[in-house]
Amino acid sequence: QLQLVESGGGLVQPGGSLRLSCVASGFTLDSLAIGWFRQAPGKEREGLSCTSSSDGSTYYADSVKGRSTISRDNAKNTVYLQVNSLGPEDTAVYYCAAELRNRWYGFCRIADFASWGQGTQVTVSS
Repeated sequence: QLQLVESGGGLVQPGGSLRLSCVASGFTLDSLAIGWFRQAPGKEREGLSCTSSSDGSTYYADSVKGRSTISRDNAKNTVYLQVNSLGPEDTAVYYCAAELRNRWYGFCRIADFASWGQGTQVTVSS
């Protein structure tokens, strides 16, 4: 059974950076497509960055494009999301999600991922 555990959230000052981690168990990372999502209070969950190991192509939402990087460490079965230049609008619960690569349609949408972590809170405030 695929399980995902996020970590790395917390309180960050505006302009700061953070790196979130998502450890996968039950499946090797190279068999998975991985997505990072977030949900701010009162807002819908949005896809931030999604990637598959098959060709290395990666999607970034406009809200984080140019200031975020998704990366993988297959040896640690871990996916990271680095986000820079944080602002109050980045305050949200951040989730990682996974789908078997051969079942993923290549979209960064909630419905395209079957397995989800519990989320980690990120608060950007001075």
